[in-house]
Amino acid sequence: MHVLRGGHIADVDGTRRADVAIEGDQIVEVGLDLDGDTETDVSGSVVAPGLIDAHVHLMMDGRPNVATVRDDSAAEASYRAAANLGAAIEAGVTTVRDLGAPDDVALAAREAVASGILPGPRVHACGRNIVMTGGHGHWFGREADGPTAVRTAAREQLKAGADVLKCMATGGVLTEGAVTGAPELTREEIEALTAAAEPIGVPTAAHAHGAEGIKNAVKAGISSVEHGTFMDREAAELMSDRGTFWVPTVSALHGIVDNGVEAGIPVSAVEKAEDAGERMESAFEHAIDAGVTIAMGTDAGTPFNFFADIPTEMASMVEQGLSPSDALEAATVNGATLLGEDSLGKVQEGYAADLVVLSADPHEDVTAWQEPTHVYKAGDRVV
Repeated sequence: MHVLRGGHIADVDGTRRADVAIEGDQIVEVGLDLDGDTETDVSGSVVAPGLIDAHVHLMMDGRPNVATVRDDSAAEASYRAAANLGAAIEAGVTTVRDLGAPDDVALAAREAVASGILPGPRVHACGRNIVMTGGHGHWFGREADGPTAVRTAAREQLKAGADVLKCMATGGVLTEGAVTGAPELTREEIEALTAAAEPIGVPTAAHAHGAEGIKNAVKAGISSVEHGTFMDREAAELMSDRGTFWVPTVSALHGIVDNGVEAGIPVSAVEKAEDAGERMESAFEHAIDAGVTIAMGTDAGTPFNFFADIPTEMASMVEQGLSPSDALEAATVNGATLLGEDSLGKVQEGYAADLVVLSADPHEDVTAWQEPTHVYKAGDRVV
């Protein structure tokens, strides 16, 4: 048994003085003056749960124009995924959810990490996201039109081993010609996707910027709305009533707006991101007022949105109105609940030993997440 001795622990239950005992891949005891076979002195530090990023794209690398990825081979995409997994775990991210990759790139990455071939966070993956013909992200998605075709596409992803089903309910920023907030899949089409997932308890996710698309997805029974940039009060209240999670991905907009056309990002993407960025503050106001459950996600891999920088999303959410404690909850227990991982997200006996050691209390200083001194994944120290 290994003991992290002399520090404090911080999770959704607050900050308190305690040692943490790890055996195998689990936390077996939390308390004072614990005995262990080996120990690490973490005096003056804070032990917190590893971060959960509920929205990444492992096959992307933050390049200015993501459309150029479509010309790369599956092997190239896999090498990028391996590099991104390494960057994420070094940043203290111990679980990621990939929401769209070509072929079986993300599904294979999941297995490579689980079998020990690659170091990295545990991976949940949707396989290929389901999109209308020519819709947002069509070049790496599974195109389908009409409820029957969407149901078939959804079942294909489940057959391939998808942990979550993802669809594009509206247009998006990074697809040329797509209108960001315009509905793409209909409510009936999204219902076909959720109906395919429901019998086996697989969660679902909908890329949705516009209010109408958000409402279509929520009424269709989607588990989480991704981005939600143009969310209005009605949509927020509907999400709260239905228990729909929101994954805002503020970092994706920052990466585009802060770098702009001068950095090589397409003009249309910059213009759409600037418009979306102006709406995000209102979306947060509506979500907070309505009590929508928020899970942290970054859309890592999009322009200048790097896996190594995932923890900066916490500060971005605080800038939008969350408290540091709210951000902690979003990136730990809320993400764990969304992914169906009951043993993740707390520093508590019986939970997985996915832990980070920080130099400050993240309940007080949201930037503490950005420089972990130690990272443990399933009980093994990886940083």
